[in-house]
Amino acid sequence: MKQADTPIGIFDSGIGGLTVAKAVKDKLPNERIVYFGDTAHLPYGDKSEAAIQAYCVKIADVLLQKRCKIILIACNSASSVAFDLLKEYAGNSAKVINVIDPMIKYVSEKHSSGKIGLIGTKRTVLSGVYKDKLFNRSPNLLLSPLATPLLVPMIEEGYLNNKISHNIIEDYLSDEKLTGISGLILGCTHYPLVKDEISNYYDGKVDVIDSAERVASELALYLEQENMLAKNSSSELDEFLISDYTDSFARTAQMFFQDEISISHYPLWE
Repeated sequence: MKQADTPIGIFDSGIGGLTVAKAVKDKLPNERIVYFGDTAHLPYGDKSEAAIQAYCVKIADVLLQKRCKIILIACNSASSVAFDLLKEYAGNSAKVINVIDPMIKYVSEKHSSGKIGLIGTKRTVLSGVYKDKLFNRSPNLLLSPLATPLLVPMIEEGYLNNKISHNIIEDYLSDEKLTGISGLILGCTHYPLVKDEISNYYDGKVDVIDSAERVASELALYLEQENMLAKNSSSELDEFLISDYTDSFARTAQMFFQDEISISHYPLWE
């Protein structure tokens, strides 16, 4: 099998990365996707750096066994602490892409100065990766980060667009750290699932920036430049692997990918 015809591997701690996988599928309909949701260990945001790296290496192993030409880290927490490790681990077997760099590129081009907010998991915020990378490209841009640890479990449990989600989102966004921002980076791939609620809070006055479309566009550009685009649609189904079965994952995957899909239980450790 030619490398162009091998799948794109995408992984996250749970359902959040499905927002990226859906954007990739919409942008690149001929590509076959192998998605790994590490639902047994979510959320990654409150795990240690060493634990996240261990999970990522195990998942990369699975995706390399599936002969994936790309490993897309569809998780900000994992991107912030395991990107360099996975690049070294994968070597020449697969190109490793993270969700942070496309966001940095967009923000630095659209917001060269002023104040930008960032909401994300504790691990992403503590890593300082957004602040460091943005400073290197846009030193006049002030980044104000805020950890929002309740959002991932809230989303995983299906609390979307209701009184509970409204109250939690409003409580976070009213924090003084986010006062006076012109844009807000959604520093977690779960957060696009509540993007409309966040945008409604700001009444369209703040640029709410999520990674899904940015990453899909950068991935498409890379595959085209490297002559790695699939020429024809695969006859095989997109494959979804989860380390622990959850109804919310199955429900969300079916909602995003309405065609027939394959979901398999694939424990990382047995």
